[in-house]
Amino acid sequence: MTAKPDRRSHAPRGTCAGDSQPTGGNYGEQGVVSAEIREKIGRDPFCRREGFVLEELRPGYARVSVRLSEDMLNFHGSAHGGLIFALADAAFAAASNSRGVPAVALTATIHYLRPATAGITLVATATEENVTRRTALYRVVVAAPEGPPVATFSGLVYRKQ
Repeated sequence: MTAKPDRRSHAPRGTCAGDSQPTGGNYGEQGVVSAEIREKIGRDPFCRREGFVLEELRPGYARVSVRLSEDMLNFHGSAHGGLIFALADAAFAAASNSRGVPAVALTATIHYLRPATAGITLVATATEENVTRRTALYRVVVAAPEGPPVATFSGLVYRKQ
């Protein structure tokens, strides 16, 4: 996954410097994502291959985007459902692992709401809804900027202690 360029600092590749300030919610003890975790998430080989960009990462929150190209479409001419799921899953993985506790998916469900076409950018925004010592629940909304949702995704993780 590549990181969005940040003009506020000279962050190493695979990080999103400057976006780690909490805006409310349950952010744990420190409220920031460590550089080590940012780098690990930013190096995800599948996400990099697909062209996913880590736009923002905070504890329990992630935003990942991709610009849709013709080779990402299905035979109907709209974004392939697998690509939309993968984008939502990438945001889910980033948000659920942002606290430094390894998390693995237990379940994931997606609802496709409307088609998306080549040339637009899709953004998956993952938000932590509930976290316990062993599990955490996340909601992901996939949409074009300033557009209605293309899909909603719900994912539950097991948090390894």
